[in-house]
Amino acid sequence: MYHTSPDKTALKMKGWPKNTIAAGHRHSVGLLSDGTVIAVGDNKFSQCNVSGWRDMESVAAGNVHRATNTGNSHTIGLASDGTVSAVGWNKHNQCDVNVWHGIVSITAGWRRTVGLRSDGTVVAAGRTHEGQCDVGRWHDIVAITAGDWHTVGLQSDGTVTGVGNNRYGQCNVSNWYDIVAIAAGYLHTGGLISDGTVTAAGWNKHQQCDVSNWRGITAIAAGSYHTIGLKSDGTVTAAGSNEHGQCNVCSWRDIVAVAAGSAHTLGLKSDGTMIAVGDNAYGQCDINGWSGIQLPFDGRYNSFSEEL
Repeated sequence: MYHTSPDKTALKMKGWPKNTIAAGHRHSVGLLSDGTVIAVGDNKFSQCNVSGWRDMESVAAGNVHRATNTGNSHTIGLASDGTVSAVGWNKHNQCDVNVWHGIVSITAGWRRTVGLRSDGTVVAAGRTHEGQCDVGRWHDIVAITAGDWHTVGLQSDGTVTGVGNNRYGQCNVSNWYDIVAIAAGYLHTGGLISDGTVTAAGWNKHQQCDVSNWRGITAIAAGSYHTIGLKSDGTVTAAGSNEHGQCNVCSWRDIVAVAAGSAHTLGLKSDGTMIAVGDNAYGQCDINGWSGIQLPFDGRYNSFSEEL
């Protein structure tokens, strides 16, 4: 997720959240300042074949749980004209988004893609067996996030709605308020409150929801079993499983955006370079040579308004 000020007025929008880095199950994606896209990691389903993309302003990567029989993924790109491109695994038609238009924000979950329209409505493509694509009645939405089998939307009044699998209470967000950003992991959901604190709901076996003591947070990201928080001073905190070192972020400095994959974590520095920790079995953390990654607040779009 991008770096923004946790101000109460944040939901009066001039623009919409646009991520310039994304972490999938086994791959990582970066949006360059010239509007092109770079990717590394598992490319079994061509999810890293993004070199031909142009004039992009946001990226998203399909994220899945850590089961040994999974790993299929896809990558989404939002162009400046409001259209969407997709590459990768398409068994459930999650990449059939080329007819979308008027899109201002994108997110990708397990076997599906979700898009936010400029009028505050939402569209989805892909598997919906758990109801995770039942977003057709949503309105007044300003941000979206997709977990494995659930989809969450942030409304302009700071409240949150969710659809899909709720076995572990990951959709129990209807009582949240004053939220300015959201992030969905495998079976949990995080919400950034305007005062810089964080709340979470859902499965907590790995303590991925133990975020109530966080302070000064400006952005959040959620992986399969971990949650990442970006602080206002450019440092980063983490909660949850650290089996692959994905939570080893306490030494990071000068970070302006974070992204969480299934078991790896990405950080974007203010100079446009990247840092990564966690599972690197497929080279998804081999981003040390990246530079010129577009900053999430470089003027190509306005983030949340600071005016009443």
